[in-house]
Amino acid sequence: MIILICSDGTPASDNAIHVGSLLANATQARTTLLGIAEQSVDEGALRQALEKQATALLNVGVDPRIVVGSGEPILQILSETSAKKYDLVVIGARLKESRGLFWRSQRTYELIKTIEPPVMVAIGKCEHLARFLVCTGGKHYIDEAVKLTANLAAALDAEVTLLHVMPEPPAIFVNLARMESDVDALLASGSDLGRSLFAQREAFQKLGVTVHIRLRHGLVVDEVFKEVDEGDYDVIVSGSSRARGPLRHYIMGDLTRSILNRSQCPVLVARSAGVNSGAGLLRRLWRRIFNRAGL
Repeated sequence: MIILICSDGTPASDNAIHVGSLLANATQARTTLLGIAEQSVDEGALRQALEKQATALLNVGVDPRIVVGSGEPILQILSETSAKKYDLVVIGARLKESRGLFWRSQRTYELIKTIEPPVMVAIGKCEHLARFLVCTGGKHYIDEAVKLTANLAAALDAEVTLLHVMPEPPAIFVNLARMESDVDALLASGSDLGRSLFAQREAFQKLGVTVHIRLRHGLVVDEVFKEVDEGDYDVIVSGSSRARGPLRHYIMGDLTRSILNRSQCPVLVARSAGVNSGAGLLRRLWRRIFNRAGL
């Protein structure tokens, strides 16, 4: 596994360093510590700060490669992840607002939508990564998230819960809702949802990961955080999908954005299956921009 940890060298990035160290240690990943100074004159001070963070990583068994650059952070991270294949990018996130669409730094959302690899947003004080909550809509777009989470959970010796939230039914369908809430009955039903959840559970079990399935009724985001509060989870996993069009950028849906806004623990945003031609076009476009700018 190859992991990129992004840091601005300030204490605000300590969460990313810590979460990155837990992941890198467990997976024996090759790790790059990337720092970006918005002004080139700040590169020296940033390198010193990164060297201190690298020493902290080395003390827990992670020996990172240090890369320092300057310029617009999202473009620099895009350049790094386009030039080198990373399996996971770890970033920090600051809380900017307490309401509206964007509670965290706008760059957090833009980065998730722009780069190719999955993104772990290191939110809150995280001591360990032992319980993962995967928000599954029972659809194939979450399959890549399932594969990645299964590999991470196996390495971390963590357990996983697959959560599917159904709309609250009208009163006359209460009995049907009770039947849908029976996990065993749903898995044996032969329905699309039952088959998807069965396949997702198998993906974890094949790697020896303990996996549970939880079904809830109500508003999705509210039910996700009720489950988080009740289950004391360390990581929430959500998905993102590709937009149509020539650049094939990623769409971060309302669910993922709401989870990022409200979460007090790390959030892993995993990708749906990529389209190589679109990703290649995106890389070529940005390389052309970098070359013209002399970056």
